[in-house]
Amino acid sequence: MSEENQLHLETEEQDLNELLRIRREKLSELQEKGKDPFKLVKYDVTHHSEDIHKNFEAMEGQIVCVAGRMMSKRIMGKASFCDVQDRQGRIQIYVRKDGIGEEAYEEFKRFDIGDIIGAKGEVFKTKKGEISIKAEEVVLLSKSLQILPEKWHGLKDTDLRYRQRYLDLIVNPEVKDTFIKRTAIIKEIRRFLDDKDFLEVETPVLHTIPGGAAARPFITHHNTLDIDMYMRIALELHLKRLIVGGMERVYEIGRVFRNEGMSVRHNPEFTLLELYQAYTDYYGMMDLTENLIRTVAKNVLGTAKVTYGQDEIDLEKPFARLTMVEAVKQYANVDFNEIHTLEEARELAKKHHIEYEERHKKGDILNLFFEEYVEKNLIQPTFIMDHPVEISPLAKRKPDNPDYTERFELFITAREFANAFSELNDPIDQRKRFEYQEELRAAGDEEANMIDEDFLTALEYGMPPTGGLGIGIDRLVMLLTNSYSIRDVLLFPTMKPIENKK
Repeated sequence: MSEENQLHLETEEQDLNELLRIRREKLSELQEKGKDPFKLVKYDVTHHSEDIHKNFEAMEGQIVCVAGRMMSKRIMGKASFCDVQDRQGRIQIYVRKDGIGEEAYEEFKRFDIGDIIGAKGEVFKTKKGEISIKAEEVVLLSKSLQILPEKWHGLKDTDLRYRQRYLDLIVNPEVKDTFIKRTAIIKEIRRFLDDKDFLEVETPVLHTIPGGAAARPFITHHNTLDIDMYMRIALELHLKRLIVGGMERVYEIGRVFRNEGMSVRHNPEFTLLELYQAYTDYYGMMDLTENLIRTVAKNVLGTAKVTYGQDEIDLEKPFARLTMVEAVKQYANVDFNEIHTLEEARELAKKHHIEYEERHKKGDILNLFFEEYVEKNLIQPTFIMDHPVEISPLAKRKPDNPDYTERFELFITAREFANAFSELNDPIDQRKRFEYQEELRAAGDEEANMIDEDFLTALEYGMPPTGGLGIGIDRLVMLLTNSYSIRDVLLFPTMKPIENKK
């Protein structure tokens, strides 16, 4: 850094420290006068900004009380203007010395940008045509001791937006809109499932055995029981116990935790929808998934055609359906129906420079081809069906082709959005698959499943034919809000502490 730039930064820091000192002095003066804003406990808000803007004709001349953060202030002698931002937006307040009194006006002039104020007055329109409130009272409700960023979008340290989400929400209205849509999306999912007679339930977050997905768990310790426990990596195995118990249609929307890498698509904790329906299969789950996503988009956005990045995603037309073998044949020009042995699969992988591990079977290598050649092409909604049994330890085998399972994944924008099965309800087959997963774990695969004896016991009592589905809520919100990173749809994404940041 040049000496000139260093000097400039030091000057800016000195100026900032001076501004912060002045704000604290203002607070001290108020407290000495017995007007400590932090001792105020309530303010009766009657209206919000957007309500007033939308209903001006009916509300003109009406006395209202609004409250929010002061985002701008223009002092002009005996009359001034300020903008107050509340949960709906902004509205202008017209403050006159004659309207609120000389003492109150002088106090108002010393308010700072960022202060939280309340204003009572008459709804009117200025000569320039701006809907405003002519104040008869302005009250300081909370003193801001920090300086709001003037040009938030100009910040080079972009992760500061995620670390200080409260500032992001204050300064960027579109960020708040994203999280309002997130809430609306989850509400619509619940409404859709409730209308189809699903029962929302809650299952444990702490598990004695991690299961239901291929993922590394977070491990904690229960002091009283003196046992290690795991933050759940999925909701599956407990929900299927409820199907055994006769509930027939259940769902849960909850946080799950996976001790894995972080990226624009992955956060260590995320929100997952899982549902299970007795007496249906993965075709029933396909229909439900397509209908759910289309309905949520229409009800939240008003359309089933959404823009994501440079692509227009058409959720209105029927989603494409391909088996994994068909997809690899289409995009890699390789037909795994013609591959009969593990040796042939390995030779094919070497020929195409696909790296595999010694533990990988034929089905694993098919999946590696899929990940290399196919995923990046699946922009429009596409169900990829019939996964190999090696990568599907909880899915039912296809009766006519037992090397494959009745499983699908939904891909949109080259990302997985949903995963579903005809659920494996044969306890003998399930035990064998768990045992194979244990072998993988013993060979060093930390994501492999453990044997869950209680779940196997539940299956032995009898689970009806069942369809199960998991949808990543965060990725769905990303799609429907045109958000590039998962951090843009999590209010408080996982961040490395600043003191440990290199």
